[in-house]
Amino acid sequence: MTDFHGHSKRYLLVSDFDQTLSFHDSGHVLAELVGIPDFGARVAGLSDIHLVQQGGELAYLLLHDPEYRKVRKEHLVEVGKLIRLKSNIGLLVKLLNNLGGHEFSFYVVSAAPEELVKSALEGMVAPDHIFGTRFRWDEATGEIASIVRLPAGYGKVAVVDELREELSIAQDRIVYVGDGSSDVHVMLHVNRLDGLTIAVSENRYIRPIASRTILSDDALSVLVPVLEDRLGWGATKIRAYFDAQGFALREWDKIRTDTITLCPTDRDEAASSMTA
Repeated sequence: MTDFHGHSKRYLLVSDFDQTLSFHDSGHVLAELVGIPDFGARVAGLSDIHLVQQGGELAYLLLHDPEYRKVRKEHLVEVGKLIRLKSNIGLLVKLLNNLGGHEFSFYVVSAAPEELVKSALEGMVAPDHIFGTRFRWDEATGEIASIVRLPAGYGKVAVVDELREELSIAQDRIVYVGDGSSDVHVMLHVNRLDGLTIAVSENRYIRPIASRTILSDDALSVLVPVLEDRLGWGATKIRAYFDAQGFALREWDKIRTDTITLCPTDRDEAASSMTA
């Protein structure tokens, strides 16, 4: 590959998981499953004293909080199946493989437990494309023994840089998608490299940092700023592309934030209109 010299059409698209590809914080779902109250208060307490990097609170609780010591690997896998995901994640990954003649390698980098994220995205994202918090498990007791890797804060920056080097992707061909304050460091880093940063919430910490903000319940919505800002497509071409995939961009309110609603269309109609 000669991507560093600009001869390749390869890009790297990295997404957070909690409330970026999903609707809920996985920590809340885990706490409800194992019957532990006040998850939000415990996380807020850790945030107030800045004991761990933002986003790493659940990992800290799992390792150090006595009530969370009962969590086992099977609990994390079960929670993954309970997480409500945004629509069309699998289709997003498929389309990114050849987007306008360009290949976007899709990875998930999250502070959520790796077993949980892999379980939630099973069949949609390859397991080796998922980097979550990795624990070392005690074989005798089944308890978490230690943390091997925690992709929160600067930890996300390290993973993104490792992926870029491994895949030989030019630094300005990185796209990062996130939702909250735990994504601030990696968004600032990607911006410095002239990459594209996309916020999928109006979080006050990342909205001023992100290149674009997209509000939608559909994972495909992140293609809009990618097509516009990286590939240089105009609105008419973007609408035609979505129509060819069986979706109509019926609501696309471009103010400071792009609010997008995708509506499935009749695929036979879409196919005939493209060939007409």
